[in-house]
Order: sequence, then C-alpha cells, then structure tokens
Amino acid sequence: MSENQAGRLLRLLSLLQTPREWPGSELAERLGVTARTVRRDVERLRDLGYPVRATRGAVGGYRLAAGQALPPLLLDDEEAVAIAVGLRTAAGAAVTGIEEASLRALAKLEQVLPSRLRRRVAALGLATVPVSGGEDDPGVDPEALAVLAGAAAARERLRFGYRAADGTESRRHVEPYRLVAAWRRWYLLAFDTDRDDWRVFRVDRIGEPRPTGVRVAPREPPGGDAAEYVTRRLSEMWPRFEVVATLGLPAEEAARRLGMARELFRPVDAGRCLLRGPADESVEWLAARLLTADCEFAVHEPPELAAHLRRIGDRALRATDG
Repeated sequence: MSENQAGRLLRLLSLLQTPREWPGSELAERLGVTARTVRRDVERLRDLGYPVRATRGAVGGYRLAAGQALPPLLLDDEEAVAIAVGLRTAAGAAVTGIEEASLRALAKLEQVLPSRLRRRVAALGLATVPVSGGEDDPGVDPEALAVLAGAAAARERLRFGYRAADGTESRRHVEPYRLVAAWRRWYLLAFDTDRDDWRVFRVDRIGEPRPTGVRVAPREPPGGDAAEYVTRRLSEMWPRFEVVATLGLPAEEAARRLGMARELFRPVDAGRCLLRGPADESVEWLAARLLTADCEFAVHEPPELAAHLRRIGDRALRATDG
C-alpha cells in the first residue's frame, strides 16, 4: 500500500467514525477521489476488520457500525484534548463506578498524546477546580444513566420508581427528553404522562428504569432549552433567604470575585464590605462562592448558611487529622 493510499484510508476512517451516514459521492468529494476508489477503500477497511456498513436508497451511504472489538480511534487535536479533559472530569464525577476506568483511559490517552497536547491538557487540569454540589454528593448508577440516555435518544417511554426529597415513593411513566448535569448531580427532564406536565427528576432517586418499547413523537419543553428549563425549575425549588456577611475585601473586588451585583455590597472601611441582599442560590452554592473568594469573611445571616460552613469546616479538619 502506498503512502498516499494509507493516508487516504486514515482520512476515510476518520470521517466514518462520526455518527452519520456518508453518501459515497460526498466521501469522494471530501477525499478528492472517484466513487469507485471510495468503494475500493471501504473494502480495504473491511479487510482490516473495520465493520463498515452500506445502506441503499436516497438517504443511504456508508457508516461505521459497532464491531466485536474496539477499533483504534482517529482524533484531531481538539478532539483529543476534549476527551482528555472529559476523562479528568469523569474521574471525579458523581457517576458511581467509572472513576477508576476514567483514570485508566486517561493514562492510556496521555501516553500517546504529542507533547504539545499533553501541555494543553495539563494546563487545563491545573486551571480547573471542581466545586462540590453539597453536603451529600450521591453517586449515580452508570447503567441507569445509560438506560435513561438511550430512551431519550430513541424517544421511548420509560417506567421507573421515584423517591421524592421527603421520602415519598411513587411510580412514574414518562417520555424522557434530556439528561442535564448540574452542580455535580444528574437530572432527567421528562414529560410525565400521568400528570400531563413536564417534570425534573434527580437521577440518583430513580429506581429500576425500564423502557416500555413505546416510541413517541418529539415533544419540546417550554422554551426548548433543557439546561435553562432545569436550572430555572431547580432555582424555584431552592428556599429563599437573605444573606448578610462581612467580607475582607473592598466592595468592588468582592462583587467581582463572587460574581454578584455591585449594589449588594456596601463599604465598611477601606478593606472590608458588607454583603446584604436576597440570595437566588442554594446554601451550598453560596458557601462555595464565599470559600473560593479567597478572603476572610463572617456570616451573620442566615443560620442555615453558617451551619453548612461549620459542617464543611469540621470535614476539612478531619481530612487533615485536625
């Protein structure tokens, strides 16, 4: 096989690894060859063990199907960096049982990365700080997550058991729309057919999800944006409170570091300010903001925020044999 043929096969394989059907004419145009050459190259890939499937018809073409073994992946620079960063995140994510597998996969990928990409991945890792979602950080069963994702992609109705925040158990029959990851938790946005309304479910509270085999027509949530809808619904469920705290920062700098409106901060003196105003976030998220502001501070209100910070402090002391 000539060098030109080998390079063309690699480019063809890279195209086929994207999840879509590729008409032969489009592949020929991309590769700068004839449709007959594309057919020959497809046969060469099949001889090498790659399961390239061909479908006929107006919307037919070539695609790489699932095989008996995982073939080598061809990644460009941006894809390799994205996967490495994703594996780093998954190693510390709230999906039970994938942390070790993520670390193994990351080690294999970084071993073959060019030095220029290893530096980019390392820089992103050093610049990224994960923020815990709260007092309890429940894990999610990856198999359940896969069932939910598959049903959402196939527009297939699901049945599952659900445990509400107050412990109430119920059975749900839903049309899953999207999975949303927020604040180190996973949420399922779905249309609840029994309640005739959209609902947001915490995935760690879903038990034994089972596809029903019933396919449904596409249905869009209000606004059409799953992440925005879930974020808004969650913020509506958070208790409202007023926060009062003294920070060891000038007002302008405190507003910048906490990412909050300047009018919430009143100068106390040259190096301190008073934060006072309604909080539109959870106690856990506000605590994380205060701790990452990198300054001395004292919480006066609400008591729930002070109690949560005490729990975090006790945990930090135990972690350092304190």
